[in-house]
Amino acid sequence: MEFRTRVKIDEPKFKLDPCEEILFVGSCFADNIGQRFKEEKFRATVNPFGVMYNPASILHTVRRTEEKPRVAFFTLGTNRVYIFNETGEIVDNCEKRPQRLFTEKELTVDECTDYLAEAVNILVERRQDVRIVVTVSPIRYAKYGFHGSALSKAALLLATDKLVKRYSERVTYFPAYEIVNDELRDYRFYAPDMLHPSQQAVEYIWQLFSEVYFSDNTKRFIEEWKPIKEALGHKPFHPDSEEYQTFMKKTMLKVDALSKKYPNFVL
Repeated sequence: MEFRTRVKIDEPKFKLDPCEEILFVGSCFADNIGQRFKEEKFRATVNPFGVMYNPASILHTVRRTEEKPRVAFFTLGTNRVYIFNETGEIVDNCEKRPQRLFTEKELTVDECTDYLAEAVNILVERRQDVRIVVTVSPIRYAKYGFHGSALSKAALLLATDKLVKRYSERVTYFPAYEIVNDELRDYRFYAPDMLHPSQQAVEYIWQLFSEVYFSDNTKRFIEEWKPIKEALGHKPFHPDSEEYQTFMKKTMLKVDALSKKYPNFVL
């Protein structure tokens, strides 16, 4: 008997190679996943101007950054934005200024799609072979009320679906939202606040993603990098001992060999 539902992940039309240039923009979920990519030595830039929760703010980051990644991740958190009354512009951060200075607004599905489409177009202009992976953060926003949070996520899911259909050869959807809410629907997969995914859940999402999106070469690299990463992370009781110095010399020789085998690898 199968005691859980499994989420189907569509096969993408591209694969990630070792140490790829990747841009992550979006919610704190992007921070969590992006950090894991850094640990595995992808050349990842993660939220260079801070966490961005809505499609408009994701566009703002793409405009401001000069990154030309081969792959970009957009992780959508909410369709709600704050407009600075004085200028009529959407702000990315209210910077703890009084709430009376801002008007809260819910972006429509079409508005969300248009902001994301402009971000895609900018990245395409910078690099013709860019590919974009879009996810919807599984983190619910309790401050909206759970019904309000569900409506917000629904708008993002609909916008994402329209975006993928518009750019079917370039944009793919990764179902992180569905994995957490439909496959891992148990509170043991949540952090103590009962809203954020636990580290175990993030690790599971990583495993599912890597199975589908990583090339065979990338999977081999990660296996070869794993023991070296563990060796470099080892904290010795006696760092000045001859035994530890010998251990580190052997480890650095392995690092050098890995660098020759994978030219984009940088320790």
